[in-house]
Amino acid sequence: MNVTVNDIEVDVDAWPTPQLAAVHELLRQRACELGLLPDGAGEIEVERAIERTLAQEVAVPEPTDEECRRWYEANAQRFRSGDLVCARHILFQITPGSPVPAVRGVAEAALHEIQADPALFEKHAREHSNCPSGANGGNLGQLQRGETVPEFEKAIFGDATLGVLPQLVTTRHGFHIVAIDQRIEGRQVPYELVSAEVAAELRKRSEARALSQYVRVLAGGADISGVELDAAASPLVQ
Repeated sequence: MNVTVNDIEVDVDAWPTPQLAAVHELLRQRACELGLLPDGAGEIEVERAIERTLAQEVAVPEPTDEECRRWYEANAQRFRSGDLVCARHILFQITPGSPVPAVRGVAEAALHEIQADPALFEKHAREHSNCPSGANGGNLGQLQRGETVPEFEKAIFGDATLGVLPQLVTTRHGFHIVAIDQRIEGRQVPYELVSAEVAAELRKRSEARALSQYVRVLAGGADISGVELDAAASPLVQ
């Protein structure tokens, strides 16, 4: 795939996606326009110049205490201490070279069988799970927040569901069939103890929105071929 930004060809092989490669080139060119990047600069200098460009041109508003309190109240379940979940799982592992659609298909077929007859969970865990817990019927014991990967934690602590979860849980390790056997509620952590964490989360979200808008503006004024980027015709509002 040939990707160009303002007639400069971009090496997309060095990036996870062509879009990211094009965005990086947009930012590099903007750093040059601002006089922050000399000719012949090396990779480290380019990254530092891009950081200075973003710091100079992208304003990230600080969240107010009122905004933080509203977000805390809307997401109160994220700020609990001592919540415990007794869970079992069956892991269908993804390894380099694994045929992902095929693995997912096997996992979904097993999930459908278990939903029809939950008593089959232990049998499937012993026969198919790629986790050592499979030898114990998939039993993970009691889990608390912070003990599993974020994707798995979100699935088991996201609501009050008991029994076999209706969908596969996808993590960096593969596809999981998960059963929740018991929930032991902890206590709500007061806003005052997590206000800094809430502010940091809102600041991160605000920064992501501001950067996205900034990139769209740059894309709107650039000649880009070989890849689609959202473009904004209006100027960036700082």
